[in-house]
Amino acid sequence: MSYVQIEHLSKTFHGQNVLKQLELAIEKGELVTLLGPSGCGKSTLLRILSGLTAPDTGTIYIDGKDVTDVSPKNREIGMVFQSYALFPNLTVSQNIAFGLEMNKIPKADIRQRVQEMIELVGLTGKEQNYPRELSGGQQQRVALARSLVTRPKVLLLDEPLSALDAQIRKNLQKQLRTIQRELNMTTVLVTHDQEEAMAVSDRIYIMNGGRIVQHGSPHEIYTQPRSEFVARFIGNYNVLTAEQLNRIAPDLAAPAAERFAIRPETFREQRMAAEDIRLTGNIAHVTMLGNVTRYELNIGEVPVLVDSLHLSYEPEQAGATKTLYLCPKDVIPLYDTIA
Repeated sequence: MSYVQIEHLSKTFHGQNVLKQLELAIEKGELVTLLGPSGCGKSTLLRILSGLTAPDTGTIYIDGKDVTDVSPKNREIGMVFQSYALFPNLTVSQNIAFGLEMNKIPKADIRQRVQEMIELVGLTGKEQNYPRELSGGQQQRVALARSLVTRPKVLLLDEPLSALDAQIRKNLQKQLRTIQRELNMTTVLVTHDQEEAMAVSDRIYIMNGGRIVQHGSPHEIYTQPRSEFVARFIGNYNVLTAEQLNRIAPDLAAPAAERFAIRPETFREQRMAAEDIRLTGNIAHVTMLGNVTRYELNIGEVPVLVDSLHLSYEPEQAGATKTLYLCPKDVIPLYDTIA
């Protein structure tokens, strides 16, 4: 049995099936992300894991113990919310110590564990500051430290970085991952941010309509989408019908499928192998995306996105003709499968 295991989990609100017979397994020390659009059921699943919401059916095991009917305070779970939920009248040290004091841990142990957490999350020197005196990123680190100091078996993170600006969010993603690995903390992250999920996860569970539609490592999810939903949600894939694929690459021997996905960055400007297929199209639009130049080409009257590394020379402009090469292995058949 996995360290965290969910079996046949379902939940209905007001006649609507929010979660539908979910199965999920997380190994000890893993960081697993629940990724999906708003309303897919990921936050409900996290609340059920924490004990804040009861499932209609199903069983939850943590470290071999059935905790389905165990109260939140006895599940040994830490939780960090988007809103931080810090006590405004308590200092950084007092906020972090709160859970230990509620558990009646000896004062000497509290002081030691709080100081360890402050050093771990990089808040040395801020011990006596109040939340209003901290930046958003610092407040979120206090919330993280408060959850970790009680040494939970599982840490649950409900979109903890979504309220922060882009640069702070990226820095905290790295810090969160470093801390999680250092503590070997089993962690479940909820997010709708695909880039964040790719950056921090050991494995990703993609949810849609109350179901898990695919799961795997970030590499597997990105390079091997099984369905049109996953391909469109996880990146900027070109999703083509069989008829469209035949128009842009009539010589391609594609497997039987109704739709296919091609990553924009897999198109190349030089032939790399004998089996590569030559494509020619007219540039309709050019967009600069920092280190990437995105071309929208019309190939056989089919719009296709192509991403090229932005080099020092001036990119080709709209109206020009562009020749590209595509490896047949980079054409992915899509099926409406459930993981």
